[in-house]
Amino acid sequence: MDPIIPPVPFAVCMLAGMLICLEIGRRLGKRSLAKDPQGAASGTGSLQGAVFSLFGLLVGFTFSGAPARLDDARHSIQKEANAISSAYSRLDLLPPGSQAALRDKFRSYVDSRLAAFRKLPDIPGAQAELSRSEKIQSDIWKETLAASHLPDHDPDALKLLVPALNEMSDAASTRTTSRMMHPPMAIFALLFSLALVCSLLAGSAMAGSKQRSWMHIAAFAVVYVISIYVILEIEYPRLGSFSVLETSYDQVLVEVRDSMK
Repeated sequence: MDPIIPPVPFAVCMLAGMLICLEIGRRLGKRSLAKDPQGAASGTGSLQGAVFSLFGLLVGFTFSGAPARLDDARHSIQKEANAISSAYSRLDLLPPGSQAALRDKFRSYVDSRLAAFRKLPDIPGAQAELSRSEKIQSDIWKETLAASHLPDHDPDALKLLVPALNEMSDAASTRTTSRMMHPPMAIFALLFSLALVCSLLAGSAMAGSKQRSWMHIAAFAVVYVISIYVILEIEYPRLGSFSVLETSYDQVLVEVRDSMK
């Protein structure tokens, strides 16, 4: 799994950095005005506009993709739940003596899949649980093939179970991959850097006023920080206040597990 960006620490650092850069920009702007009152700000409007436009474009691009990735995750959980339920129901085609052990394997597999994503942001723990679920999945495959060749098996067992198990495996891979699909770390580093640069420019633009406008300073910093925070919450919903949203998606898999009792 790729490194995870905790939304709250990122937002706090960004807010502090922007406030500091606003003050630094204001002081630098005052120095420039003191040296050259007429030409200190001439010709800088287009440069500031270009930087702010780039930052806005990057925020919009990142924001537009985050809900789509979260929706893909929801669909992948539903697909995995359907695949597991279908494969589990087809175990009836196997000899009765081999069904009990396989049903226990299926229960352990679903428990492991649920546990893997609930362990986030503990990446090592999640990876260990994913490895365990892959091992159980491999055991299910081997035991199913062995049971389908027993004398008292249903003639259609192999023909119906193999596609179901393949679909279950594909659905698991799709879900795991979908939760690893995030913008590169460089994008968030660029967002952070541009926020600081924009703060410097905004602070410099306010250098002409004798008093600081705390309302404008707070609005400027808070609006940008909240925007980035929401993006991170959607990208990594299990880390913050959106955790209720994604864990609710797990309910379909929980219901499949309950049906196996």
